[in-house]
Amino acid sequence: MRFIYLHGFCSGPTTFKGNYFRERFAERGISLTTPDLNGADFSRLTLSSQLGIVKQELENSSEPVTLIGSSMGGYLAAPLAQDHTIVTRMILIAPAFRFLQRFVELIGPGAHTKWRTSGWMPVEHYQYQEQRPLNYGIIEDAKQYESIRLDREISTLMFHGLFDDAVPYSYSIDYLRSNPQAELILFPSDHSLNNEIEMMWRYITALLESPESC
Repeated sequence: MRFIYLHGFCSGPTTFKGNYFRERFAERGISLTTPDLNGADFSRLTLSSQLGIVKQELENSSEPVTLIGSSMGGYLAAPLAQDHTIVTRMILIAPAFRFLQRFVELIGPGAHTKWRTSGWMPVEHYQYQEQRPLNYGIIEDAKQYESIRLDREISTLMFHGLFDDAVPYSYSIDYLRSNPQAELILFPSDHSLNNEIEMMWRYITALLESPESC
């Protein structure tokens, strides 16, 4: 079994979760692949560009894959698993389902109009620890994924915070209806779930010790 971690939006493979999971997997003698989904130019980031990076990883895999996705990484994992049977399991951390709808809601109509008009908006990037400009192309590109079907029945463990004000936990509950093999664990936490990372690791450890991981 190969394990691939997909970081979230404005994050990276060496932020808190990426480092934590890479170290925990290494302690068990497992290599965790952590691609940088920001690509060569974050300012031109799109969902398609990120999916392309992960597809290359999947095409280079000769064994079953578990995708571990955080926030946007979780949102990306679902369509990848839909189309690639080499993905046999997902672990989703506050998956950002309905990314386009929710992101536009969060920035507000005024900021959205300004972004669409100018073509650029500054965003706080946690990997780079500074503001970076982001092109409006990410919104135009995201439209094609809004109606994509996510109905493959695949072993899925999801974590979500009850106090998540970025991505409501109800979005994960909705996903349960389309994937009967999914299990959702709710924590009294926010979107980051950083304060619950040790408890999440306990659940993940149980999966690593299951026959499916061999």
